[in-house]
Amino acid sequence: MKAWFALALLLGTAALHAEPELVLLVRHAERAAEPQGDPELSAEGRQRAQALATALADAGVKNIITTQFQRTRQTAAPLAAARGVTPQVLEAKRGEDHIAAVTAAVRQMNGVVLVVGHGNTVPQIAAALAGSADKPIDFCETSYSHLLAVQGRHLLRARYGAADAMAPQTNCQ
Repeated sequence: MKAWFALALLLGTAALHAEPELVLLVRHAERAAEPQGDPELSAEGRQRAQALATALADAGVKNIITTQFQRTRQTAAPLAAARGVTPQVLEAKRGEDHIAAVTAAVRQMNGVVLVVGHGNTVPQIAAALAGSADKPIDFCETSYSHLLAVQGRHLLRARYGAADAMAPQTNCQ
């Protein structure tokens, strides 16, 4: 009887410390205007948001995190509607505070999690989740097709949707 109780306690404790099995991270899709205020997605951005929903249709996404900005919420919207998921909105903050807040929120979730963020934070969030000491990749201002996947300590980089516009010669991707 003690062994059964110990097993039940262990399983209950494991459920309290659930972590996601897979975290998918993308930058918001193309925005309609220059980054002043809170722009909506452009026509290309709406197409990319639909491409994201198509690409992740069978991924089993159970949780979605966005920021308060329209461009992240609109990027997640087609997949959220298809999966019947209400995204959790976390206020975008500058620097390490935002990365820590998103990382902590993700680690409280289970299943497959999608994070829709911004070019200046998505690579750092992925690196933090993977426990990587490597310098995160830099997204170009014209780069919207990155799809990062974190499973345990493994980080996978992929692309989805239409090809990105060519960026000037820089060190970003």
